[in-house]
Amino acid sequence: MKLLFRQRVFSWFDSYDIYNEAQETVYTVKGRLSLGRCLEIYDQYQQHIGTVKQQPFTFLPRFSLYLGDTYAGEIQKEFSPFSPSFVLDCNDWRVEGDFWGWDYQVISERDGEVMRASKELLSWGDTYEMEIFRPQDALLCLMVVLAIDATKSK
Repeated sequence: MKLLFRQRVFSWFDSYDIYNEAQETVYTVKGRLSLGRCLEIYDQYQQHIGTVKQQPFTFLPRFSLYLGDTYAGEIQKEFSPFSPSFVLDCNDWRVEGDFWGWDYQVISERDGEVMRASKELLSWGDTYEMEIFRPQDALLCLMVVLAIDATKSK
């Protein structure tokens, strides 16, 4: 399953549209006024299905992930002087990225590769292409990419 993640350029808060391979909108992400960043995720029927919420007052960015109203885990940027590094406390997943931090993989200790995400460097607004290997992981994978993008666009 592939998803294209595209930021809306002219909006007051973070706002994204997520498309499938047929260019149909499958998710909409809307930023909400909050202490720290708060990104709410809606399905194609405009039902709220998830939230990525930054924890305020932390030295390095940390985001809590919610499936609906249920806490699913968190992702935190680690101090690393040479390349971006993230700790993912969700399922048994870990995040690995390249030196510049624009391409990521999520890997499960149990099941292997869960997702690949790559950022298009010369595009208007943040644009990622995500390849997700199990459709049931799509929402959680989207949350991971949203959190990583939020840490890099500060």
